[in-house]
Amino acid sequence: MKSFLVSRQAIHRISLLSSKTPTLCRNFSAITSSISHSDRHLRSYEDQNPLKNAEIPRPISDFNRYFHFTRESRLSESSAAIDDSIDQDEDEDEDGTTNEFLSRFVWIMRGKVSEAYPDCDKKMVDGMLLLIVEKVVEEIERGGFNKVGSAPPSPSSEFSDDLWATIWEVSNTVLKDMEKERKKEKMKQYVQSPEVMEMCRFAGEIGIRGDLLRELRFKWAREKMEDAEFYESLEQQRDLDNSIRESETVDGVEEEEGSFASDEVEPRSVSLPKRKGKFKYKIYGLELSDPKWGKVADKIHEAEEEADWKEPKPVTGKCKLVMEKLESLQEGDDPSGLLSEWVELLEPNRVDWIALLNQLRDGNTNAYLKVAELVLDEKSFKASISDYSKLIHIHAKENRNEDVERILKKMSQNGIFPDILTATALVHMYSKSGNLERATEAFENLKSYGLRPDEKIYTSMIMGYVNAGKPKLGDRLMKDMVAKDMKPSEEVYMALLRAFAEMGDANGAATISSSMHADLDSLPLEAWSLLVEAYGKAGQADKAKNKFDEMRRHGQKPDDKCIANVVQAYKGENSLDKALRLLLQLEKDGIEIGVITYTVLVDWMANLGLIEEAEQLLVKISQLGEAPPFELQVSLCYMYATVRNEKKTLQALGVLEAKKDQMGPNEFEKVITALKKGGFEKDARRMYKHMEARKFLPSESLKMDMLGTPRAFGSGYGRMRR
Repeated sequence: MKSFLVSRQAIHRISLLSSKTPTLCRNFSAITSSISHSDRHLRSYEDQNPLKNAEIPRPISDFNRYFHFTRESRLSESSAAIDDSIDQDEDEDEDGTTNEFLSRFVWIMRGKVSEAYPDCDKKMVDGMLLLIVEKVVEEIERGGFNKVGSAPPSPSSEFSDDLWATIWEVSNTVLKDMEKERKKEKMKQYVQSPEVMEMCRFAGEIGIRGDLLRELRFKWAREKMEDAEFYESLEQQRDLDNSIRESETVDGVEEEEGSFASDEVEPRSVSLPKRKGKFKYKIYGLELSDPKWGKVADKIHEAEEEADWKEPKPVTGKCKLVMEKLESLQEGDDPSGLLSEWVELLEPNRVDWIALLNQLRDGNTNAYLKVAELVLDEKSFKASISDYSKLIHIHAKENRNEDVERILKKMSQNGIFPDILTATALVHMYSKSGNLERATEAFENLKSYGLRPDEKIYTSMIMGYVNAGKPKLGDRLMKDMVAKDMKPSEEVYMALLRAFAEMGDANGAATISSSMHADLDSLPLEAWSLLVEAYGKAGQADKAKNKFDEMRRHGQKPDDKCIANVVQAYKGENSLDKALRLLLQLEKDGIEIGVITYTVLVDWMANLGLIEEAEQLLVKISQLGEAPPFELQVSLCYMYATVRNEKKTLQALGVLEAKKDQMGPNEFEKVITALKKGGFEKDARRMYKHMEARKFLPSESLKMDMLGTPRAFGSGYGRMRR
């Protein structure tokens, strides 16, 4: 391996360059001030290990080839260059950027040189670094930092290709780190800029908080910085065009004097296009360019002036003991006394109140809710809409309607109107509790804020209408939801279809079914069964049978409930022959009927007075080994009461009275009518009282029967149970 000697002329030339660039050399001398003179002879390093760095494509494997110093003259002349740089005027302004670049560069290169030459002492490493840095300084003086960051120059007589590649790789790394630091510092300025802070405060007022607000803050700061850099680039481009235009003018004059014809270059003009119209800003559908938001901005500025950014006061001594008592409060305790004592001891402001509430929320939720509601009336707390909405959201989530109403009343007394988050929480709570009037009011308030309700709010409202027995209003709201490009969930479809089926509204059920066909690939089995039930209750047995057949053609195997719905439809028309043909056909197809279908058949036989056939069906139900449904007991009580079988009537009536909470108005009326007809007057009146206790409205005929004298009613026997 051939060693390359750094010539005495090269060192002399570097020393002369050092004397011409006092500022840059002085910067480096401050970094490598530990380098001193040495009279020691230095041996050759061509047998040293190569530099081991996996990040460099080709490491400085042969540093020993390029740094073979010739006796003590090398370091002595380098030390002389350092002494010359130290003697420069100390009052001259230093170049901060160059100083930072050289500091970072020397720090990285020192590690690489020390790794390549582990046996060298610090003075020898400093001497090597000095030669490298002075060459880098020469390149900086020649072309600036852009020159350093570009491709390495052609090999010179001092350094080889590998060494230049390493130097330029380190230089690029340093420049990238400096650029990152510059952007980071610049970003800090824009994060704290008044415009970004104003947007963050406004976002907080409209309900944006937490991680989303933090992301938006950095996004707005980044956009602000990019805009500033864009306009700076435009200014630089304008200056560059002006300089090019001036240079072209000078060159043109010189060419004319030298009888050279020059092509005319049209000057370029850089300007921004003029904007027409007014600015329009929209965030989540909110039209922020509306003049009304000017008043909101004024309120935000007023809130900023009133905001207290101080640290909370330290809680010590007796005040700390009072706070511990607040944390240990039980569910039924009143915290007002302790809170008053705490106020007298600490004289808190808003930040102290917030610290107290945060501590209570982590330790005692019940105490937190009570104290948070009490501090809303404290003047030093300066309650805002977010404080009210936070409490309302917590109570609404637990369906505590009374607490929510109390806080809303307090809001109205203080002249504060609910915000978006509050209105959303109220919609969910009132819909879940079935208070449609208040839910609709909160829903309309949400629209009045200029925001479009999301799918969750629409779903809550639709389910509220379904639970209140008003599926048509829910269907209307679902159509409004679809018109706004929102897709209802399968849960919403099934809830509406179930409600229409219970009401026997075949048209409503068919409408929901068509909408489900458009949105879903195939209808579930329950949807088909509900559709058959809706047609059956509407008295359209043929259409119910058609939907049943259509379901089977779509590959759906009917279950026991679906078969029972078809039989129930035939029962409404008293078409026993059609029902029997259907059951025989299903038996041929290998489909067995279950308890629900047998229950419908028992009730049908009871209405027809076919007691033996009904009891045969009861035997089949017992053979299935399943628990009979509650409706079967209603049918048995009706059947045995009409035939005056006292033992079995009382047996079935006992089961019904034990489960009277499961009975509806139709079941009550059917049982009472049968008991009156069978002469069980006392039992009929007792069941009538149960019906009135459940606040069910009896039919007019049943009212007349119950008002009449016992002997005037009956089947001719005139018998009363004693």
